[in-house]
Amino acid sequence: MKQQDLTDGPAPVPETSSLAYASGNRIARLFDAFASTITRWAGSPIAFGSAVITIVVWVVTGPLFHYSDGWQLVINTGTTIVTFLMVFLIQQSQNKDSVALHLKLNELISSHRQANNHLIGIEEATEAELRRLAAMYLRMAGGEKEVLSGAGRDEAPAAATEGSRKSGPDGTAADAAR
Repeated sequence: MKQQDLTDGPAPVPETSSLAYASGNRIARLFDAFASTITRWAGSPIAFGSAVITIVVWVVTGPLFHYSDGWQLVINTGTTIVTFLMVFLIQQSQNKDSVALHLKLNELISSHRQANNHLIGIEEATEAELRRLAAMYLRMAGGEKEVLSGAGRDEAPAAATEGSRKSGPDGTAADAAR
């Protein structure tokens, strides 16, 4: 994985990021703002209280509707629709939080002189590559100092990920199969 020098300008936004901050698309920005607002509200005590009140009202109205199929259908349909829509809103917020967390970790890695910069952007690696890296770091933690001694420290993680990845024309990692 080739790392872009800070003087080369901003690196491209990873594919895992949201369109809302990867482009200037107005609809995507509005959706991002809407999703952030709704997910903050959905996790609030007011939202939880509203949900409890809705269920209590539904249960109390059961005898009025003789616990009919229509009465049950109201709560089933309502909760299904809310759940279905919330999945997308929460996923949008999680994607944004994930990218922000990766950026913070990348900054910490890049700021430490002895850190292995090959790990910046590792979230784009395949599962097999991540497993190889995890095994390598477990061996290191277990006392196998020869795994990454001296100059090998910077080369080993790159070797673990270069098997199926290569640098694309824009300097970002790209799958060799593409």
